[in-house]
Amino acid sequence: MSATASIASRNVRDTLTIAVGHTGDHAAVVVADERTELSRILLRAYRECLPGARFIAFDDAATEAVTAAFAELRENDLVVLIQSTVFRIPEVRIRVELFRRGIKVIEHSNLERIGSDENEHYVAALAYDPAYYRGVGHALKARMDAARSARIESDGETLHFDSALEPAKLNVGDYSGLKNVGGQFPIGEVFTEARDVESVNGRVKIYGFADTSFRLNVPDAPITMVVERGRVVDALRSTTEFDRVLGLIQADEGQVWIRELGFGMNRAFSRDRRVADVGAFERVCGVHLSLGARHGVYKKPNFNHREVRYHVDSFVVTDRVLLDDDVVYADGAWAPGADPSAF
Repeated sequence: MSATASIASRNVRDTLTIAVGHTGDHAAVVVADERTELSRILLRAYRECLPGARFIAFDDAATEAVTAAFAELRENDLVVLIQSTVFRIPEVRIRVELFRRGIKVIEHSNLERIGSDENEHYVAALAYDPAYYRGVGHALKARMDAARSARIESDGETLHFDSALEPAKLNVGDYSGLKNVGGQFPIGEVFTEARDVESVNGRVKIYGFADTSFRLNVPDAPITMVVERGRVVDALRSTTEFDRVLGLIQADEGQVWIRELGFGMNRAFSRDRRVADVGAFERVCGVHLSLGARHGVYKKPNFNHREVRYHVDSFVVTDRVLLDDDVVYADGAWAPGADPSAF
């Protein structure tokens, strides 16, 4: 067994037992393809950790067989989806339907976007440290919910959020009190947005963004976004692809809003330890901002959710993050030493 495969088994076991709390008292179904090296690594790990589970090869099975297997499950049973793309079953939104029935879901999707040289980063990001994620995550949420302002210091530039923040949402593997258990993995994020979206002003540097192929695009040098009243009004030292992204948003929405303020917590990812799939990489330890008016979690009266289209993640060169006047991120970590008491 390779080192990556061994780490995958260990991290998958912790995800199953600690994060989602799966036990042998409940059934499990694993639906997987084997189109990519990473999907095969994960499949082997789940076979080792779930010897009593039912395994279905999606590429070989009829969709009726998959839906029939799901139909046999009961509340608190588990479904694992290992997808090189995203599984399509006509007229069924898999995760939504399973959550509606109280079934736990672990989803690994769009694995084909991840290169073989990135597999170890993805596998490492599945590690689950409950003291860190739950301790620091809840402490950070409490500070975010109480803050009257936020500030991001970014390689000589500063972006100001001169308003209170929306109640923060946690994605830290703690589902107590929540209706749904599970989601897309890797995990590790606390996110919010400004209550007054027009309170966001200043400049911020980004080292990466989701491009039109839905992959992480990392320019040779950071791009400086100029923000006025919550809108990106200029991009200094931009690239052709970033201009294309901004142009698409402007063409369809008229302007480029900043909505999500995301605090990624996953220490396996960094500016230098990346994966191309933005859905996974958005957990990277540091700050990410969404570009575009779409943010379904927080409803704002001036945004019609039926008309907005874009939620494009961008990744910030982050030196420090301050909530009010208190530093909550510095030297590449949330709360120095990852100690909740530091908040």
